[in-house]
Amino acid sequence: MCKCCSIKCWSIFFNSLFLASGVALITIGGLQYSTYLQIGIFAGGNLSKIAIVLLAVGITIVLISLLGLVGAILNNSSMVGCFICFLVVIIILEVLTGVVFYIFRSRAAILQMNSTINTKSRESIYNFSPEKRHDINKIQEKFSCCGADTYTDWSRSVGWENHDAVPDSCCTVKSEGCGQEKSKLHPKGCIWAIKLFLLKNLVWVGTVCIVLGITEVFGILVGVCLCLHIKRKSYEELS
Repeated sequence: MCKCCSIKCWSIFFNSLFLASGVALITIGGLQYSTYLQIGIFAGGNLSKIAIVLLAVGITIVLISLLGLVGAILNNSSMVGCFICFLVVIIILEVLTGVVFYIFRSRAAILQMNSTINTKSRESIYNFSPEKRHDINKIQEKFSCCGADTYTDWSRSVGWENHDAVPDSCCTVKSEGCGQEKSKLHPKGCIWAIKLFLLKNLVWVGTVCIVLGITEVFGILVGVCLCLHIKRKSYEELS
């Protein structure tokens, strides 16, 4: 009885942790989605798909963890069994996704993404228009950057009329008219800042996948033990 309770407690603890991670992924995915939409003007619109994947994974984890949590609380072997099956399928999909990513992680694909960011960033500054002002200001403020490669890009912009100044969003401390003083501007360009941001996100996503994979394997083991205990207890009650 004590052993069964111990396994049940471990299962409830795991599913609660799994549920919390799913909620966290949904929250982070939502925040990242808005960020990716903002930098889409500099890096292309496909980046928002990364956030959509995070949201989908988070929702899936929440639903599966709820199934396992309710099954553990109610001592329902069928629900726990379904929970185990879903986790096995998810692990298989994660392995297949990792294999596909490994196969297509070619230098050409990396160079293509690099080229897209370079091209779109420079075009956005060079062909600046009032419609882009809000998005560009948000990017420069969020990433503490100015221009595509450097703040001098604004002096070559066709759409930016005042070539003796840059947008005030380029300033380290934003104030009206601060864009006229070069000493107050962010020295780095937004291309470098966005690439660094994406690299950090890639490392973070990879770390999360590894942690989730380990947690899922542990969840399967605990789930199997709980399922066997529930069935054994049912047989004992029948006999």
